[in-house]
Amino acid sequence: QVQLVESGGGLVQPGASLTVSCVASGRTRNTYAMAWFRQAPGKEREFVAVVNIFGGTTYSESVQGRFTVSRDDAKNSVYLQMTSLKPEDTAVYYCAAGNPSFRATDYSIWGQGTQVTVSS
Repeated sequence: QVQLVESGGGLVQPGASLTVSCVASGRTRNTYAMAWFRQAPGKEREFVAVVNIFGGTTYSESVQGRFTVSRDDAKNSVYLQMTSLKPEDTAVYYCAAGNPSFRATDYSIWGQGTQVTVSS
């Protein structure tokens, strides 16, 4: 069973950049789409971005043009580069592996999450 571990969260100021990472304990190449979701206090978990097994990417409208998702299958890793961060980006960011989708229910493997806080 693949396990996912996120890292790289932290406290940053509005307008700053931050990259969060996710490492899989097992092979994800040619097997899983890798996605990022986020959940703010009192809100539902929402889709952020996904990269499929061919490297194709899709983003939510709220992050399009500011965030970049990428995968390095040699390292069993996926990354989320975040730029021009806004206070509304504050959330716990989760890495997930599964079928490419906007729906959290289509992902069977989840990490524990990493907190990203954007505040001055």
